[in-house]
Amino acid sequence: MLKQQHNCSGTNTEGIIVATVDSKETISRKQYNVLDLFCGCGGMSWGLAKKGFQIVAGLDIWDIALKTYQYNHKHAKAVNLDITDADPIEALKNIHVDPNNIDIIIGGPPCQGFSKNIPASGRFLEDPRNQLYKAYLRFVKEIEPEVVIIENVAEIYNAFGGVVRKEIVSTLERWGYKVEVEIIDMSHYGVPQKRRRCFFFASKMGIPSFPKERKKMIAGWDAISDLPVVNQGEGYDGMPYTGEATNDYQQHMRKGSDSLYNHIANVMRPVQTARLASIGPGQGLKDMPPELQVKGGYSGAYGRLDYTSVAPTITRWVFHIGSGRFAHPKEVRGLTMREAARIQSFSDDFHFMGNRNEQAGQIGNAVPPYFMEQLADNIRAALEGKEEECQQLELFPGELG
Repeated sequence: MLKQQHNCSGTNTEGIIVATVDSKETISRKQYNVLDLFCGCGGMSWGLAKKGFQIVAGLDIWDIALKTYQYNHKHAKAVNLDITDADPIEALKNIHVDPNNIDIIIGGPPCQGFSKNIPASGRFLEDPRNQLYKAYLRFVKEIEPEVVIIENVAEIYNAFGGVVRKEIVSTLERWGYKVEVEIIDMSHYGVPQKRRRCFFFASKMGIPSFPKERKKMIAGWDAISDLPVVNQGEGYDGMPYTGEATNDYQQHMRKGSDSLYNHIANVMRPVQTARLASIGPGQGLKDMPPELQVKGGYSGAYGRLDYTSVAPTITRWVFHIGSGRFAHPKEVRGLTMREAARIQSFSDDFHFMGNRNEQAGQIGNAVPPYFMEQLADNIRAALEGKEEECQQLELFPGELG
């Protein structure tokens, strides 16, 4: 088994994590190995690594996302590989990974063919983008991990009469897994945005279960209000924090970081600046003077965040204020990629490679790492064959009633 240290209290040479909790009790835990398929920039992996899981490799065909993955998961292998027709065992052996050492497979097969962003007339089951889950399952069949996590758009649950969901569940059950499927709203788990996704949690050992929902939610503004003020064209990589964290979420995001990256404000065209300057927090296109409004476009186009609500879903179009409610509530500009990453629950020590548009794509397509941090406890309980429900401890309380 590979041995390396992640963002945890410590690890010994036998692959056992030694974690110190608030009561000063020391707990020894086995270090589990994770393979990430369709890994993107590594949001799922980042959340598990924060809780002491060992990320062995991430596979994808997205070059710039793999550069980000490798930069942040320095001890893992970031591999450009189309798994559609790849032999799972040979693929791992070619990168010097023992398939027998993989405990967990995670990943989000591309989901565009299921997405509600595509008109119903353009969705069909045979769409190649709807078939990539089969390649994922082939890796599961050959490698036989103890736990499997699959993430996809919420629409996969009922799409085409639920045939894909039912096939995934029945296939995993036939291979000896117990399976739970839920549509998860990330805002109910401390992630400061409205984001609904379908998760499959399969286990050969313990009963798979999802974390309990939180009673409180965190506003988008509460996720980013401590970040330095940057006007259009301002900001640079390595800039210092200029103030203290004002809530527990911000403190959690700052752990492991002493400076900021990707906090650079885009320069907008004069007409875009005029449009944003004409509206206030929580307002959007419909609130602008008629002469500044654009015809058509997204319903949330040119929308500003407000101060009290969870943010809307961060998408790969977050770089463009005309594509959604992606404008700062106070400053006359769009969100920086660090602000978008904060709302997506990437901690500040995670750095994105590529230009602004490429960073936006990586952030918008990622699974929020903080949800994976919470799911990590349930994964560990399943791996250790615990039949009792995993007790969930909030890393920090919510901010909204």
